Amino acid sequence: MVESNADPSLNVFGEELESCSNNPLTGFFRDGCCNTNDQDVGSHTVCIEATDEFLAYSRAQGNDLSTPRPELGFDGVETGNCWCLCAARWLEAHEAGAPPKVYLRRTHQRALEIVPLALLRTHALDLN
Repeated sequence: MVESNADPSLNVFGEELESCSNNPLTGFFRDGCCNTNDQDVGSHTVCIEATDEFLAYSRAQGNDLSTPRPELGFDGVETGNCWCLCAARWLEAHEAGAPPKVYLRRTHQRALEIVPLALLRTHALDLN
């Protein structure tokens, strides 16, 4: 397990980062949150809700999130599951027309280094 020396756990609004998912257990640190640090070169900071379209896109790009890998303790991501996704992968999926919806209160502020907040907001599930 990677030891965290993460930035303060703040979301894109500068508020306390909310948990993304404990089932399946997600996050770079497998702590349920989209926490990050300098060791997280993929920036697993965007909390998404998986869709069939996104999972198919990700698989086609060589990142099969839906196939269980028991030898790695990975049960696979299913449609409707929440997952901490790499910010660059989310942006790539957006540009390809297959972006999953996001939870902004569960998305780490460092995602904004890669994806503009205005763009994330257009796909947010947790805005009133």
